[in-house]
Amino acid sequence: MSMKNVLVFPCGSEVGLEVNRSLAHSIHFTLFGGSSVDDHGKFVYKNYISDIPFIDAPNFIDELTKIVELYDIDFIIPTHDSAVIKMAENQSIINATVITSCEETCKIARSKRKTHEVFDKIIPTPKVYDITEKMDFPVFLKPDVGQGTKGCYKVNTQEEVDFYFKKDPTLLAIEYLPGKEYTVDCFTDNKGKLLFAEGRERRRIMNGISVNSKQINNPKFQELAEIINQTLSFQGVWFYQVKERTNGELVIMEIAPRIAGTMALFRAEGVNFIQLSLFDRMGIETCILKNNLDLEIDRALFSRYSIKENYDYVYIDFDDTIIVNNTVNTDMIKFLYQSKNRGKIIILITKHKNDIRQTLLKFSISDLLFDKIIVLEQNDLKSNHIKNINSIFIDDSFAERKNVMETLKIPCFGIDAVESLLYWKV
Repeated sequence: MSMKNVLVFPCGSEVGLEVNRSLAHSIHFTLFGGSSVDDHGKFVYKNYISDIPFIDAPNFIDELTKIVELYDIDFIIPTHDSAVIKMAENQSIINATVITSCEETCKIARSKRKTHEVFDKIIPTPKVYDITEKMDFPVFLKPDVGQGTKGCYKVNTQEEVDFYFKKDPTLLAIEYLPGKEYTVDCFTDNKGKLLFAEGRERRRIMNGISVNSKQINNPKFQELAEIINQTLSFQGVWFYQVKERTNGELVIMEIAPRIAGTMALFRAEGVNFIQLSLFDRMGIETCILKNNLDLEIDRALFSRYSIKENYDYVYIDFDDTIIVNNTVNTDMIKFLYQSKNRGKIIILITKHKNDIRQTLLKFSISDLLFDKIIVLEQNDLKSNHIKNINSIFIDDSFAERKNVMETLKIPCFGIDAVESLLYWKV
């Protein structure tokens, strides 16, 4: 499969940075980061395109089409809700595939009022007050079109309502929901089948971003996702947010047909939503392979993971795992040395065609890093040679991971998920 060029815009947002982490070591995609202003994207994207017009600029689409042609872009990943709707509306004239759902779905999702109207009789939605009617305070005011907590207010009196509506007449006055808030991350394939829908609690919020999150198992999440998926037309990654009423009932707040930054939680479990969405658009049949590791993610401008560690052996592949695109994967080397320092047994298991020790020497990697080296024939199964059940397996190949997981029931990691194994305490 030839390399595909992927433009991420805007690339410096938390969502754009998550796309970078999801695809940075992929052997299938070359990333291009684009922004309208200099942001953190230029520090993490090797191919960085600055000074792209703002989304609402009259020449935005013209300039975007020039960039697509100049850099031979195959796919565009919009990482902001305004970018999603703008590109969905202009998909027919953008000579690259935009990774989002159809225009109608994007339009409904962009408006909270439209979202509530579509689902009002189908699933629980918040009560929306007319500004002239008597309200049960407190009431929550939020823009019809917006994201995060920008322009949102919790109010306790009619005077406060009048004050904020004078500043912004487009606000919605909705019932205040005091309970816990959840995001449900979803993936729908090109046949319209919902392959994934699992929720995480938004335990700590900063600037509208969930900076602490943990997976919550609730069958209602899947039930609501199925209804939403049957009502609107999705393709690829999407998510919805719900919040609890006082009685615990889940009420839908919003839907977004794009990736979310804190989807990193499930990426570390093995579900790379962006990669799945790209493969799905390429006509490659997709399926979900997920560990169950009881992960918690906490972010402070960088992602760290807490994982229940119960393994003593690390079985790891070589080609496209330790060496990627003919260079050393330094993140993997960091993990291997951390594992060595912590007393783990490291076993290299490879189908490398040449003399593996000579290749290790070529890349200045000592074979002493590994407690054992196993070289297999191309048609041999790695699962036949993993003898220790308290092990983890690391390989870039989905087929190899799938076979090992199904055969041995041990955790398996792609190279994009190894960051969850790094040890951060000093």
